Amino acid sequence: MLFTAFVLIGSGFADHAQAGGRVALDPLGRVLLLLSGAVLLWRWRHPVAVLWGTVAAVLLYLGAGYPYGPVLLTVVVACFAAVALGRRYAAWAATGTLWAGHLLTVHVLYRWLPPSGDDAAPWTEELVVATWVVALLAVSELARVRREQWARERAERARAERRRADEERLRIARELHDVLAHSISVINVQAGVGLALLDGDPEQARTALTTIKAKSKEALGEVRQVLDTLRAPGARTPAPGLDRLPELAEQAASAGLAVTVEGEPPRLPPGADLAAFHIVQEALTNVVRHSGAREARVRVERRDGRLRLLVDDDGPATGADAGGTGNGLAGMRERAAALGGTIEAGTRPDGGFRVLAVLPIETEEDRWSVCCSPTTSHWSGRGSGHCSTRSRTSGWRGRRPTGRRRCA
Repeated sequence: MLFTAFVLIGSGFADHAQAGGRVALDPLGRVLLLLSGAVLLWRWRHPVAVLWGTVAAVLLYLGAGYPYGPVLLTVVVACFAAVALGRRYAAWAATGTLWAGHLLTVHVLYRWLPPSGDDAAPWTEELVVATWVVALLAVSELARVRREQWARERAERARAERRRADEERLRIARELHDVLAHSISVINVQAGVGLALLDGDPEQARTALTTIKAKSKEALGEVRQVLDTLRAPGARTPAPGLDRLPELAEQAASAGLAVTVEGEPPRLPPGADLAAFHIVQEALTNVVRHSGAREARVRVERRDGRLRLLVDDDGPATGADAGGTGNGLAGMRERAAALGGTIEAGTRPDGGFRVLAVLPIETEEDRWSVCCSPTTSHWSGRGSGHCSTRSRTSGWRGRRPTGRRRCA
């Protein structure tokens, strides 16, 4: 409505400025001005209809001989809205119609239209009008392109946020599964033992109940750690790694599964170390839950820049879902895939079950061997154990722990 008021007031000033050369504003002229401005209220809902309505009102206004003025801005606003909403062809057609109608009015129909005695407009004026029309369409097209670009960017940001939310939900589900599955499996086994021995061997049943209490307390503590991390992302607790394999073996032993660990776990980056730990944990949990085996073997090997984790049991399976068929194997595969590795899981020919994880890794030893290789470093001669790399690609600099080969 403010724009309509501006058009009415501005046209009043134009009427005084062009007195004698154009027809004075009368009620009909003011109605046309009000109509051309009022229809703009619906320009975002019905852009094409509003655009053609303003063009028709402006052509009637100019054909009646009323003074030039802000009335032309109504077409500018309507055209801009139409192009911004993607109705570009309708905008081009309506603007071309306005220019053609004005050309017809001032060069052909002026003899029969008011004001009387008017002459044909000079052609230079038409060139100015044509330039104005082209500029209007160009600005409108630029606004349309920017609007579409902003819409694409908003949609991309929304997709990225949804993707991050989905990834976070999967991560939370995977963390909770890894935290709970092993402990709940041990509790389930010990509960079965306690029920079976409650009458015949109360002492052994008491031991089973004690294990249940300890494991449930441990599971609650781990869940609390996960929830605390989610509430306060900055307060990260130390992530478990392969250095806790003996602890996993003890937990499995409390469920009646003897675990033999072969190989020396290398020092890994935190992400790879956590993934490797959870893969072994889930594999042992599946043995406890789905196998009748009382012994399992965990082998850790580092070969050709890859970590091989092999978890074997001799079976037999205690159900149709040997090795697990739910979220456990899916979680292991997701963790391995996130590092560019693979998981192979299946029944062995002799009836046991095997899980083989192959993870590409770069251990700390690998990084120091690259640092102190002849092509990237030189001897420092300093007693601090300083090692610096002048790599062509990264320019990395680091400090090697003392007691090792010194280079710089």
